[in-house]
Amino acid sequence: MSVAEGALAVAVLFAGPWSGLLAMLTTILHPMLAAMDGRGFRLFLGSFLSFARKAWFNYACSIGMGVAPIVALVALWDDRSGAAFILTAIGWVLVILGVYVVANVWKEPHYDVMLSWNPEAMPPDWERGRRRYFTLNWINAGSTWAAFALFLGALQTV
Repeated sequence: MSVAEGALAVAVLFAGPWSGLLAMLTTILHPMLAAMDGRGFRLFLGSFLSFARKAWFNYACSIGMGVAPIVALVALWDDRSGAAFILTAIGWVLVILGVYVVANVWKEPHYDVMLSWNPEAMPPDWERGRRRYFTLNWINAGSTWAAFALFLGALQTV
């Protein structure tokens, strides 16, 4: 196995479970959360995010999806016009923009806003905040699913 193959396998290894986590979040938890009233939504989110924001799994997958493609790109540098390089580069950009930027610029600050809500006196626009939370999760999910498919495609072409 070459360095490029190994790095792409690692990228797939991290993007796959992260894709599954986001599939569960968007297709199972979103409908459940959409059915909740404001108080229930805020209380659930408080419990969920207290664990999810610090979970080793999140850090491992995020870091793995960001670092492994860099190693693959370096290993594939001599064939920059090849499919594996191009697919990996596009997947890596999706991870940077759709995972890192979305999480750090919009999701994390929005978590702080939602967690500041008093469950007993929800703000009048809390439903708009919940929609924003859902939208950001869908952006994260779509980016990750696409990156996963691109890394898998790149691995098959090496």
